[in-house]
Amino acid sequence: MSNAQFTAETEGERVDAFLARVADERSRSFWQKRCEQDDVLVNDKPVKASHKLQVGDTVKVETPDPVDFSGESIPILYEDDDIIVLNKPAGILTHAKGGELPEFTVAEFMRTRTTDGIDTNRPGIVHRLDRGTSGVMVAAKNSAAKRWLQKQFSERNVKKTYIALVEGHLRQGEAILRLPIERNPKKPQTFRVGANGLSAETAYNVTQSYSKYDLVELKPHTGRTHQLRVHMSYLGNPIVGDSIYGHPDKALGRMFLHAYQLELTLPSKLRTTFTAPMPDDLEAYLATLQ
Repeated sequence: MSNAQFTAETEGERVDAFLARVADERSRSFWQKRCEQDDVLVNDKPVKASHKLQVGDTVKVETPDPVDFSGESIPILYEDDDIIVLNKPAGILTHAKGGELPEFTVAEFMRTRTTDGIDTNRPGIVHRLDRGTSGVMVAAKNSAAKRWLQKQFSERNVKKTYIALVEGHLRQGEAILRLPIERNPKKPQTFRVGANGLSAETAYNVTQSYSKYDLVELKPHTGRTHQLRVHMSYLGNPIVGDSIYGHPDKALGRMFLHAYQLELTLPSKLRTTFTAPMPDDLEAYLATLQ
């Protein structure tokens, strides 16, 4: 356990506002969470984020020793001097959303494999997959490669193909969905189709039908947060196991969404397609539907 110590110089300032101002340029919400974890002490006593400081108060922040993730791993599909292509298992976060997170993430896997952003919580991260989504994703081993890849994503020159199992049956066997997506003001951590949202386009194709489900190939032409999940839910065919936009599935224990293919141009200028085979748990689930 290590700690940092500060002295209050202003009367009546909230401790979370004080720390956001003087310590590591972290947000107030970050310090509020640290207060909830009793990591923030004023005159050696844990305090709430709303605690008002007095001039001369000693503010101490306790920081747990970093967790050793050296024994953790993620399957590598391809690697060269510039990039690593991974097959991310479901259940692993791409990166922490802010501050310290005692959890293995793709970013932590990359921390010792890249020279890009090693002092941030997103070393080498170019794009992200949701925790519940498995499959192929690319990360950069240096900043030049990261810029090269980010340009392709921003200009929509990366082609992504996902496989999903959705509830019910889609009205059309294939279609292109052009449905703008906006943040849901009632649930700010989620999104919805809305006229004031950003443009979002998804092509889908039903590849197999079961009694209560359709297996679909999804190709997002844009990269909005939760795009595939929101689009499928809006149609009335949420992705199986999606506890936010659909319904949890205890038998599956995860969301049936897999990033199957990623086509992009390497820094060497070679256009390449990478494929992550369907995971065993998803194959086993489909077998129960036969």
